[in-house]
Amino acid sequence: MSTAATTDLSTKQHRILEYLREKGQTKTYFKSRLIGDDLDMTAKEVGTNMTAIQRGEFDVAVEKWGYSSSTTWKVTV
Repeated sequence: MSTAATTDLSTKQHRILEYLREKGQTKTYFKSRLIGDDLDMTAKEVGTNMTAIQRGEFDVAVEKWGYSSSTTWKVTV
């Protein structure tokens, strides 16, 4: 993981990334709505900020997986 890459993330993106690192140890699929509920964000905020994590080079791989009642993300830690 690049330090320069992580400093380019916003506060919300850092919070999402840390959430995925922690929860991704035991879980693979996440809905934006449920991440938002846990982090006090809307599903739209999560989805918008998830793209920065998805495009970055981190120890967490994020793939948009599906959409039904909220976007589902496949996360590999």
